[in-house]
Amino acid sequence: MPTQRLTQFLDDNHIKYVTIRHSPAFTAAETAHAAHIPGKIMAKTVIVRVDGAPAMLVLPSCYKVHSDLLKQELGATDVSLVSEFELPDLFPGCETGAMPPFGNLFGLDTYAAESLAEDSEIAFNSGSHEELIRMSWEDYERLVSPKIRMFSFKNIPAHEGTGPGNGIGERG
Repeated sequence: MPTQRLTQFLDDNHIKYVTIRHSPAFTAAETAHAAHIPGKIMAKTVIVRVDGAPAMLVLPSCYKVHSDLLKQELGATDVSLVSEFELPDLFPGCETGAMPPFGNLFGLDTYAAESLAEDSEIAFNSGSHEELIRMSWEDYERLVSPKIRMFSFKNIPAHEGTGPGNGIGERG
């Protein structure tokens, strides 16, 4: 989804937001750093298959998906990462890895990490590796109606220890 289409959707819904251009960044952590956004409000999207159906997970850039928690929270028997080769078909017009967290616009169930709902703002890629949008969590939640679940843990760098196992490996 080109940035213009997303911003038109936000404008049509009378949403206040800020668009931030930054140098090219290809992970959510890099994007947060480039745009001077706290990692906790910088959301990344992870696309998974839940019992065969694609779904969107939205979590802070500094968190990782815990597959066992995800299965438990969704009552699923099988959860796997969607291949990067499938993303262009699921997200036409978006750069691979820069999908905005609006699963509702792409016909996908959207699950947001409980930790995102703790903050008053959310920032996310707008479909490009060079632009992000920052807006209120309240407006995001109203527009997307994500299902709030606990399925992630804070990613702790190796030199500080390790987080729980069973994470779904994702870029971003």
